Amino acid sequence: MAEKIKPELLGFLRPSGLRIRILVVESLYYLPELRRMFPRAEILAAAAESDAMDGYEGLEAAFSCVDYRQERLPFEPESLDYILSDLTLEQAGNPQDIAAGFSMFLKQTGSFLTSFRNIRHWSVLEELMDGHYYHVAARLYAKTEFERLLYASYYKNVTVRPQRRRADSDIVEKLMAAGFANIHDDMDTEFWLVKADRSMPEMALLKSMYTKEQRKALAEYLHRIEYDVDAARQSRDFWAFYEEAGLFPDYVASFVKQAVFHPSWFFRRLRMESGEECETVLAILASMRENASDSAEIRWIDERIDTLRAAGGNG
Repeated sequence: MAEKIKPELLGFLRPSGLRIRILVVESLYYLPELRRMFPRAEILAAAAESDAMDGYEGLEAAFSCVDYRQERLPFEPESLDYILSDLTLEQAGNPQDIAAGFSMFLKQTGSFLTSFRNIRHWSVLEELMDGHYYHVAARLYAKTEFERLLYASYYKNVTVRPQRRRADSDIVEKLMAAGFANIHDDMDTEFWLVKADRSMPEMALLKSMYTKEQRKALAEYLHRIEYDVDAARQSRDFWAFYEEAGLFPDYVASFVKQAVFHPSWFFRRLRMESGEECETVLAILASMRENASDSAEIRWIDERIDTLRAAGGNG
């Protein structure tokens, strides 16, 4: 029979004094260590049993008695930084609905931390060979299947770590001899620990620095300039917004890289409609050059910088 999962999801997190909001669903054994790691956090707990918080008093965790498999969680959309829950989708009758539903409660910079039992673990395969299957009330997954489920549920980045339990016998060798693949010791991994992010890491950083309304306004200015939608007025408004919001070249460079489809169009029109902001445009391009992904991008940026400098502010 399978062993009980070790509570190791907190390995994805680093302690801090930030005022973040963390929800723990069912796996309340994480609460004491969470409170130690995040002394200023607002910690929330949800479980189907009304007495689930017995023994966890004094941790300043707000409790909701709710069964996540049957009821909607009582929280506002995009209000949580993290949701932690071991084996959550293993117990769900509609796992994609649950995974997608959880993602809606997370901030754009938030993450869902969970785990699942590996259907390819030697113990499961050994049970099947003996004519037994003890998981009829649960869903078991392979790593690739679980990752696809999360990507289909609005998560943009998925990280997995193995929790291994090796066999005391030669069962793994027998399975491999029978044709089972064991890439990266997959058959020794009993559980996979998972961190699923609402945004890609680089986008999460961008989204953490300004409000949702500010990011939306910035994206609209960039796209209007890019596609020459009244570019003269949009450029003036962009520079006014740049000052008002306290933007800086590195941030705009990262945002352009993620949001603008045709950067050559954007910079040509921005510079044509800008005056004394020429040095800031050059600073944005210089920042993009530092983070360029290949030599072709560097060549394009260098050409743009040379053109602007040669024009002496009229490029």
